[in-house]
Amino acid sequence: MDFGLIDKKAIIPASSRGLGKACAWSLAKEGVKIFLNGVNEKSLEQTVKEFTQAGFIVDYVLGKIEDEDTRKGLLEKCTDPDILINNSGGPPPGNFYDWTESDFIDAFKSNFLSSTLFMQDVIPGMKKRKFGRIVNITSAMVKNPNILLGLSTSARSGLHGISKALSRDVAKHNITINNVLPERIDTDRQTQIIEMQSELMKVSFEEAKDSMEKQLSAGRMGTVEEFASIVCFLCSEQASYISGQNISVDGGNSSSLF
Repeated sequence: MDFGLIDKKAIIPASSRGLGKACAWSLAKEGVKIFLNGVNEKSLEQTVKEFTQAGFIVDYVLGKIEDEDTRKGLLEKCTDPDILINNSGGPPPGNFYDWTESDFIDAFKSNFLSSTLFMQDVIPGMKKRKFGRIVNITSAMVKNPNILLGLSTSARSGLHGISKALSRDVAKHNITINNVLPERIDTDRQTQIIEMQSELMKVSFEEAKDSMEKQLSAGRMGTVEEFASIVCFLCSEQASYISGQNISVDGGNSSSLF
């Protein structure tokens, strides 16, 4: 299937590894020009090298996406983005009673504010060009809250709210805004969570991983490629009538009806 994305341009924050990198790779294979971002210079340069060697057109900006200069740098290199994949690392799990005001503010900046300000920046140009695809990578915990991940859940829930309202306002301009909610996708973050569980359970990493996967409906974690394929489709011409949705990518594990 031709997704109609050849020569489109995509900005993808936090894309030197994990879900962001997988989404960038999937879009690049469809002919999209990719603008990467990350905070680890070595990792980012290695990713750029991989894309370039594969024959993809790619550029990048180093820095935290929470920083205004990083967002400006990406928009200076990609002045007319057709696609924005909002992605940001989540705050670590923790105890609700230990979190400070600073912890909540940092989570808000990372998981709500940076994505919202980016949408403010790119939507006017998308309106003029009559094409825009925005996908926010959030978390399954928005639909199935867990207090251990309360910092992430609270900030990302706010992003869902503003995105839904925006999606209704921009639909007539052929701009879609969707949220994709990963759970138990095999990434570095899941490795960190399993390592924490292994310490709490006082078992090996392999035993903790096996125990976790047995509780999943699919009996396994999802792959970054499976996740990225869904994001890529949402950016396609064929997905132009899908907007304002919260799409779980969790192997059927969610108990939520919606």
